[in-house]
Amino acid sequence: MAAPLVDISPPALSSSLELLSADPAAVLSQAVDAAPTAVEVLQAAATEISLTELGLAAHTPVGLVQHLLEFMHVDLGLPWWGAIVVGTVLARMAVFPVIVKGQREAAKLNNVMPEMTKLTARMNEAKQSGNKFDFAKAYSELNLFQKKHDVNPLRGFLIPVVQAPVFISFFIALRKMSYLPVPSMQTGGLLWFTDLTAADPFYILPVVVTGTMFFILELGAESGVDNPNLRAMKTVFRIMPFVILPLTINFPTAVFTYWLTSNCFSLGQVALLKHPYVRERLRIPERIKHPASALPETDGLIESMKKGWKNAQLAQQLEERERRIKNHLDLASKGPLRQTFTHNPLQQNSPVAARPWKDTIG
Repeated sequence: MAAPLVDISPPALSSSLELLSADPAAVLSQAVDAAPTAVEVLQAAATEISLTELGLAAHTPVGLVQHLLEFMHVDLGLPWWGAIVVGTVLARMAVFPVIVKGQREAAKLNNVMPEMTKLTARMNEAKQSGNKFDFAKAYSELNLFQKKHDVNPLRGFLIPVVQAPVFISFFIALRKMSYLPVPSMQTGGLLWFTDLTAADPFYILPVVVTGTMFFILELGAESGVDNPNLRAMKTVFRIMPFVILPLTINFPTAVFTYWLTSNCFSLGQVALLKHPYVRERLRIPERIKHPASALPETDGLIESMKKGWKNAQLAQQLEERERRIKNHLDLASKGPLRQTFTHNPLQQNSPVAARPWKDTIG
């Protein structure tokens, strides 16, 4: 009896023979269906790595900014430069009510500045003289005046306290994304700065940002934010943008895109808040222009620094004097009585010299 035949051909060879025996049209149709389409290839190529996968976009203020920019770029389809611009405008619009509040406080403070300056000068003179009664009286008068007119110089720090975290968060977020870098940001720019992770090759953005910062400081000093007591610092504000320029000139263009957008928004904001109709609608009081004679003469920057140093020394000397007097009184009240005389007046019977006639001999 003959042994049965066993098929020892490999599976691949068998499948190949089946394909060859099949209809060629059906095989071609299956191959076309299995091959990826051009749209799928482009979609796979365009799929970006998320910022979370790159180690960014954490649950911090910086991470929230990165999440916002990623949402605008990936979900809304904006280029990276457009996402930065739109994100900056949204952030500045969110803090606009704080800017309006700061303008109101600055206008109210400006309108009562002559009286405030006189009360502050009286309080400082009493403090330097060491007269605690006059100091307490002047301090009480100043507090009552501030409550009556609803003003407080500390409210002038409201704007920088709110704006600084926003600026720092955007700055750190964009710098981290640029230094990593995020691959799509290398082609996400426009015009001459197509690579947002690199510095501006022509230094146009740093120069423009410096110029806009200078105009913001100039216009801001005229729009109600300026404090007459800080006029000595105006020269410092004018020089500051040009001092910062060499330190920031090699920052990534992504940072300058945010910075320039924010500065342009600030310029438009200053122009808007100067309009009388807008100020009336936002209930910002009209600023009173005081004559120069109504305000005390302010010293220059150097003189102010010298006077401040001298006042600090006088205050330290007064504190040291008060501390020594307090220690002396504590010792006198708790310790034994200290002898402040050369002899004891309570001792009536003083010893008599044995030979007093010798004291009269010349």
